[in-house]
Amino acid sequence: MSLRFTKMHGAGNDFVILDRIAGAPFPDAALARRLADRRFGVGCDQIMLVEPARAAGEAFSYRILNADGSAAGQCGNGARCVARYLRARHGLADGAVLGSPGGMVDVRFLADGDIELSLGVPCFDPVAIPFLAGARQSRYPLELDGASLDVAVLSMGNPHAVLLVDDVAAADVAGLGSRIERHMRFPDRANVGFVQLVDRRHLRLRVWERGVGETLACGSGACAAMVALRIVDAIDDAVAIELPGGCLRVRWAGEGEAVFLTGPAVFVFDGELT
Repeated sequence: MSLRFTKMHGAGNDFVILDRIAGAPFPDAALARRLADRRFGVGCDQIMLVEPARAAGEAFSYRILNADGSAAGQCGNGARCVARYLRARHGLADGAVLGSPGGMVDVRFLADGDIELSLGVPCFDPVAIPFLAGARQSRYPLELDGASLDVAVLSMGNPHAVLLVDDVAAADVAGLGSRIERHMRFPDRANVGFVQLVDRRHLRLRVWERGVGETLACGSGACAAMVALRIVDAIDDAVAIELPGGCLRVRWAGEGEAVFLTGPAVFVFDGELT
């Protein structure tokens, strides 16, 4: 079998794009893991599957597989890469709408080369996230190894746990992140964000992604971190977020409104796996 692919990244969060419009197959979990493997495959955090529209109002759609072959509900950096790929290869128009597992995504191509996405309205309902809790709270105590961690929990298409830390560089992202990802209160696992508040318009963030591990950037994680701090009025309605792989911008007017994510999307190379 010969499989054509495109490698892209958004702020270092890297992807293999498979064009199912052009006939690429849907990869099973084993092939997904092979593609994602950085020594024996291509290497990526997620695989983005570009597909025809599935619903009225969509120009195209996409699906997401994590590096371990599991499905993801949303990926902000990956969605920007899909948008740039579709514009270059299939003529995607500015202002078009993409379908995703997490809902419809509005796309704007900015003059500076970045792409802005509307990633939908944050979900705080524990049942819908899903997160095991009796009622919605702005913060939840999460028991881990005999200690109680104070976390914000919400969904941006994926479940997210957000922890406020004094110094993101010193955070135990791998140790805590891997355990929170699989905590019993997250039935579908969770992405875990470690966020440092620099000032009301500036955050630093590292993210442990479910099914992947720590990534250089996480778009839905950046949105979740911003929302978690905005909902308690710790920050303004637009912030710059520094991640290990680069800077993303997030704006959110408040509860009931969509979150907007802005950042780069870069082609790396085209290839063929045999």
